[in-house]
Amino acid sequence: MPETPDGGLRTVCWDLPGDLSMIGKARGMVKEILAAWALPDHLADDVVLAVGELLANAMTYGKPPVRLSLWQRGGELCVRVSDHGPEQPRHLDLGIEAVHGRGLAIVAALAHEHGITPLPDGPGKTVWALWRV
Repeated sequence: MPETPDGGLRTVCWDLPGDLSMIGKARGMVKEILAAWALPDHLADDVVLAVGELLANAMTYGKPPVRLSLWQRGGELCVRVSDHGPEQPRHLDLGIEAVHGRGLAIVAALAHEHGITPLPDGPGKTVWALWRV
């Protein structure tokens, strides 16, 4: 896990194929990193669930490559998922019987902050979620 010389920043990043079968493996990798960073279990569970939702959206509706990154500094932990699809994610108004479409609502309920940032160098976006530890 790379850190800045003063030890204040922890980061990790993975480039993933646009394959839904990678989501389970990525969730496991995130869980290992969060345990190594000694984050509380309840927070790690929320982060791992959010990662799964963000990756599912990126791999289903975006375009590869998909990049997953985590950073932690002081009292903040941030997850970012980037893809190169031109469409922007959106919250859907769904009925109770809907099977899909709740990913962003789940992330919003779990994280302290979340948002979408367009990629500066072409089509795509980064969807992020931030927790205060």
